[in-house]
Amino acid sequence: MRTWTNSVLRHRLFWPAVALFALLAVDVIHTPDFLAIRMQDGHLYGGLIDILRYGAPLVLISVGMTLVIATRGIDLSVGAVVAIAGALACLRIGEMSDQNAVGGVLAAVALAIAVGAVLGLWNGILVARFGIQAIVATLILMVAGRGLAQLLTEGQIITVNSSPYHVIGSGFLLAVPVPVLIAAAVTVLVALLLRRTALGMLLESVGGNAEASRLVGVRAGTLIMGVYIVCACCAAVAGLMMSSNVSAADSNNAGLWIELDAILAVVLGGTALTGGRFYLGGTVLGALVIQTLTTTVYTIGVPPETTLLFKALVVIAVCLIQSPAFRAKVLRTRPDRHRPPPGTSQPTVALTTAEPTGQAVSR
Repeated sequence: MRTWTNSVLRHRLFWPAVALFALLAVDVIHTPDFLAIRMQDGHLYGGLIDILRYGAPLVLISVGMTLVIATRGIDLSVGAVVAIAGALACLRIGEMSDQNAVGGVLAAVALAIAVGAVLGLWNGILVARFGIQAIVATLILMVAGRGLAQLLTEGQIITVNSSPYHVIGSGFLLAVPVPVLIAAAVTVLVALLLRRTALGMLLESVGGNAEASRLVGVRAGTLIMGVYIVCACCAAVAGLMMSSNVSAADSNNAGLWIELDAILAVVLGGTALTGGRFYLGGTVLGALVIQTLTTTVYTIGVPPETTLLFKALVVIAVCLIQSPAFRAKVLRTRPDRHRPPPGTSQPTVALTTAEPTGQAVSR
C-alpha cells in the first residue's frame, strides 16, 4: 500500500492535478454553482466551459511549445505571432466590401496561418541552419514581431463585424465552443503523429543529442525547423481565436506574455527544458491549471495590482511541491531513485556513433 502511495505521489501529473482541483475548490467556495453546466439556446455554458473555452488558445500554443522544448529549444516569439496573425486577419476582413463573405474570411484566415508558418520557418532557419541559440533567435522575432504588428495596425485597435470570423473564437458546434473543438482536434492530431509514428522518438533523440542523431542519419535540422513551424502555426490559430472572440485586433496587448504561460504549462506537465522526453497530456493539464488560476483570480476578486504576484506565488508553490528534491527535504518523502537528478534530461533512445576522431558519442 505504501509503495503504491509513493508511486502515485511521484507521478508527474499528480501534483498539477491536485493544484487544478484545489483551484476549482476555491472557485466553488466563492461561487457555489461554479461547476454547474447548463444548456442555453442549444449551447453549453458554465464555469468549466469558460475555462476550456478561454484556455483553448493557451492549450494550442503550449502543444507547439512542447515540441520545440522537446528538441531542447524555446520559442519566445509566440506572443508576437499571435498579435501578427490577429492583425493580418482583421485588416484583410476590414478591407472586404462584405465582411460576412465566407470565402473572404477563409482567405484571411489562411493568410494569417501562412504568415505564421513563414515566421516559424524563419526561427527554425536561425536555430537549425545558422546555429543561433533558440532563446536569442526567437527573442529577435518577439521584439520585431510585436513592432510589425503595431506597424500593420498603426498602433490602433482594428475592429471587424464579421459573423463567420466571430465563429472561430465564440461560435458553437454541437453545443460545444468551437475553440475547444479546434484545440482538441489539433492536440489529438499531434498526439497521433508523435505516438503512432516514429516522429516522436526522433524528436526525443534530437532533443537528447542532436549531433549524435544527425550522425546516425536523422535529419535533425529539418525536424527542428518543422517544430518551429508547427509552433508558430499553433500561435497563429490562437491569435485568430483571440481576435475573433472580441472582433478586434489589439497589437499592443494581444498575446502579451502568453509565451511565459505556455512555458509554465509545459514545465508543469512534466517536460524538462533540457529536451528529450515530452508529455503532451501533461502539457494540456498544465495549460488548464494556468487558465484555471487566471479564472480563480477574477472569481475571488484579487486586486488587479497584485494579480501577477498572486499567480507567481501559486505557480512556484506547485513547482516546489512537484519537485522530488523539495518533497524529500521538506515533506520527508523518499526521492525516486529511478529518476534523473533535477535539471537533467530523460533520454528514451540510446544513440551511439563514432566521431571522425574515433571517439564515441552517446546519450
